[in-house]
Amino acid sequence: MAKFLIVYHSRTGGSQQMAEAAFQAAREEIQTCLVPAEQAGPDDLLDADGYLFCAPENLAALSGVMKDFFDRCYYPVLGRIEGRAYAQMVCAGSDGESAARQTARIAQGWRLRAVQEPLIICTHAQTPDAILAPKSIPDADLAQCREIGQALAAGLAMGMF
Repeated sequence: MAKFLIVYHSRTGGSQQMAEAAFQAAREEIQTCLVPAEQAGPDDLLDADGYLFCAPENLAALSGVMKDFFDRCYYPVLGRIEGRAYAQMVCAGSDGESAARQTARIAQGWRLRAVQEPLIICTHAQTPDAILAPKSIPDADLAQCREIGQALAAGLAMGMF
C-alpha cells in the first residue's frame, strides 16, 4: 500500500491548519503521516511514496525550520527518492513565490516530480502585529488544501505517481 508523508512547519498556525486539512482528506484514501518539520527526518522520506511540503514564507524565504528539515535530509536521501511525487503549500503574508521557488529547487535536486502547481495562501498580514498574530485560514482556502491532500493520496493509491 502506498504511503503519503506531509511535512509542515508553522509558527502562527496558518501552515498547520493547511497541513491538517490536507491530512484529514488524504488519510481517507491511503496511509498518511503528518509530521512537523522539526521532527521529520530522512527515514520518513524514505518510507513514503509521495510528499506534501507545507510551510510559511518568512522574510521572502522558506521558513528556517522547514529549510533545516531539507538541510538535514538532503544528502541522506539523495539518489534514493528520485521520481516520487510531491506538491507544496505556502502560507504567506503577501507573496509566497520565493518560498515556493526554494522548495521547488530542493525538490528538483532530489529529482522529485511535481504533480501540481504550488498552492499559496495569502493572509495579507503586513504589520508586525498581524504577522506575529495567530492565523485563521478561511474555509474556502482550507477546502483547496483538502483537495490537494485527497488528489495526491488518490493518485498514489492508484499508482498514477
